[in-house]
Amino acid sequence: MRSGRLVGLAVVTAALLGALGVPGASGVAADPDQQAKLRNLTKQAADLAKAYRGEILSLEDAQKAASKASRKVGRLKTDLRSAERRVAEFAQASYMGVGLDGPQLFTTTGDLGTLSTSAYLSSARSEQLINVRWLVDQQKKAAKDADAEIDKLQKHIKDLQAKRRDVERRMAKFGFQTPDAGSGLTSRMVTVRNAIMQNFPMPFGVGCLRAGDPGEHGKGRACDFMMSSGGRMPDVVAKERGDALAKWCIDNADQYGIMYIIWQQRFYDMRTGTGWRTMSDRGGITANHYDHVHVSVL
Repeated sequence: MRSGRLVGLAVVTAALLGALGVPGASGVAADPDQQAKLRNLTKQAADLAKAYRGEILSLEDAQKAASKASRKVGRLKTDLRSAERRVAEFAQASYMGVGLDGPQLFTTTGDLGTLSTSAYLSSARSEQLINVRWLVDQQKKAAKDADAEIDKLQKHIKDLQAKRRDVERRMAKFGFQTPDAGSGLTSRMVTVRNAIMQNFPMPFGVGCLRAGDPGEHGKGRACDFMMSSGGRMPDVVAKERGDALAKWCIDNADQYGIMYIIWQQRFYDMRTGTGWRTMSDRGGITANHYDHVHVSVL
């Protein structure tokens, strides 16, 4: 008898979800290959960063976008399962209190004003069903968005792989350097820093070595040339100085071995040859490089 009631409960739950055209969570599950594909692309991206001898900001942004979209799919899937459990709890509470079979409650010939309607499509339950349907729609959209971002990442990796030999040839004349024990900077970075400071006044200072930084600052291959203080936007004069400094770096990149620069939430990567590109929002004036020009060397 108990097993029969449980079967009936399952039928009722399915009917509740189906009544508003809502499939179960399994019907909108993300592509099982999506995460595997993303992991494989992440490994390829890491290999490219080694070949390109440093961070590739465009690739980093593409990875972040793909990972963020994929995580959203996972969160929505969890939310959907929770919402469906609440629907099942409503069904259980109501079904155990009446002696009707699931099919009877949702027969297409039944009177929608009967007890089945009042018992199973109450305002609270209807809200739960609507929430489930909304989550289904959101998960479907998120899954498509994630696929699109992963496809963009894959295409960008292919583009970078196609340029890899040309990039390696251009970098061949610049030997790999390690930081010296004194300054913690490579000799190339010291040379670039000194040349910039000879050509441009630096009233707000210069910051280079950042111990523990996983990026170029921690490797002694980057300096920040400040155009304001305290995370403030630069004034007109300082902004023009930053623009001129960035142009100097681009014009002299081949001579000094400059790898990329970041300024005003844009970056210019000499390796990829794509010109200025917008950087994804890092969340603040300093993080978005509005108050300083970041210069990295090979």
